[in-house]
Amino acid sequence: MEFWLTFLPLVIYILLIILLLVGIILGIKTIITMNKVEKVVDNVNEKVESLNNVFNLIDFTTDKLAAFTDRIVDIAGSIFSKLLFKKKRKKDDYEEE
Repeated sequence: MEFWLTFLPLVIYILLIILLLVGIILGIKTIITMNKVEKVVDNVNEKVESLNNVFNLIDFTTDKLAAFTDRIVDIAGSIFSKLLFKKKRKKDDYEEE
């Protein structure tokens, strides 16, 4: 029994030291990996920022095209509605006479 009382704490201490060493090694590897990931993210961020001008130009162009087509649709709609209402007015005028 005395053997177990001296042997088990020794085994527990050795296992705790191994666990602590593994934790430290994993922590260091995690830090190294995070530094590499940060470099990659910075590189991607720089490339995306270089494309901002292109995206702004595309956005400006689509806004102008949308405004132009909206104006054309409004004009066509007003011309079409005028033609329809003129025919109805003429029919109403003939019925009154």
